[in-house]
Amino acid sequence: MAKRVVVLGAGMVGVSVAWHLLKRGYEVIVVDRVSPGQETSFGNAGIIQREAVRPYAFPRDLATLLRVLPNRSVDIRYRPTSVIRAAHPLLQYWHYSSESKYKQLVPEYAALIMQSLDTHEEMIASANAASLIRKEGYLKLFRTQKALDDECTRAAADRANYGVDYEVLNAAQIATMEPNLTASLAGAIHWKQPWTVTDPGALVKAYADDVIAKGGEIKRANLQALKQAGEQWVIETDDGQLHADQVVMAMGPWSSYWLRQQGLEVPLFTKRGYHMHYQCDEKKPLNHWIMDAEVGYLLAPMRAGIRLTTGAELTALDAPTDQSQLQAAEHEAKALYPIGARIDETPWKGGRPCMPDMKPVIGEAPQRKGLWLAFGHGHQGFTLGPVTGKLLGQMMDGEATDVDMQPYRVTRFGG
Repeated sequence: MAKRVVVLGAGMVGVSVAWHLLKRGYEVIVVDRVSPGQETSFGNAGIIQREAVRPYAFPRDLATLLRVLPNRSVDIRYRPTSVIRAAHPLLQYWHYSSESKYKQLVPEYAALIMQSLDTHEEMIASANAASLIRKEGYLKLFRTQKALDDECTRAAADRANYGVDYEVLNAAQIATMEPNLTASLAGAIHWKQPWTVTDPGALVKAYADDVIAKGGEIKRANLQALKQAGEQWVIETDDGQLHADQVVMAMGPWSSYWLRQQGLEVPLFTKRGYHMHYQCDEKKPLNHWIMDAEVGYLLAPMRAGIRLTTGAELTALDAPTDQSQLQAAEHEAKALYPIGARIDETPWKGGRPCMPDMKPVIGEAPQRKGLWLAFGHGHQGFTLGPVTGKLLGQMMDGEATDVDMQPYRVTRFGG
């Protein structure tokens, strides 16, 4: 059995894959141009989302489309040129978001989410990272009764089908848990199962340190070429050449570029997110992670300060920073909770690697023996990294997998 593996990408997914392969006896080298957890895995909301059994669909109702079209919403923004460039995968995304298609894919997506806590727990314990974890869930706030009622209907179905645990809160109960919120609220869902992380980048680093402790290597270098030579793979970097029996492509939104060099086209597109940290008045603490659901941003009491994360911006991975969405979210957030001055000099930005059917790509590349794929987790790479590593390890060793992996094969898109 081939044992030497190079994992390309040191985000949550790549590090988790490396961790599981080391556990299986592989010799593993992780390669990335930056330190572990410093790209998309660094800037997320820091929630291991056990409740997120429904992926983010493309809005298809007329009311939402008319609201988004002027391009001033907090939750969704877009750059017209980027939308044109990504027209084909976005049209596929719209197609898979139809009621019938979406209904079929939710159980496949949920099958991964349902394993998220168990797979993280194993790695947290091994990495001695429990100090970063809070097990209090988070609050999803609603301004209107209709939106709350609609969410309650979905939550009840998800409890029955996928074991999601939650509590519905009225305004008085919210005030007890979060006395420093100032906006008028209809109610909230307290999602009880999710774990929150006070420093997402530090959790990935802790996992990466555990990879090194288990005998793995993490190499900081720029990938320059990936070639197959017989039954071996040659990985050219700006810091030398590596050889491996197998390669794992876990480069998030950059994966499509490198697969194109192998003659493989994947319909990957990116949704950008921004975050900023703010000072917190010690006399008015924020006790929980809170999502302002109908507006479209999240506030999280992290080690670096109160982190505000924006919704999604449909834009190219290399597009310049546009602070307008963050500024709009900041304006709304200040009306909900008294965040203080900005702490960071500049906003963080990162691209979420998204697939049209909202499911990640996990499995071996067609006609490229020894090239394994683990990317396209959309909004949930931080949540799904460990389960991806576990399942990919089972596939690489030819074992029966805990989940049917057919829905995650890259060949599902044809070509």
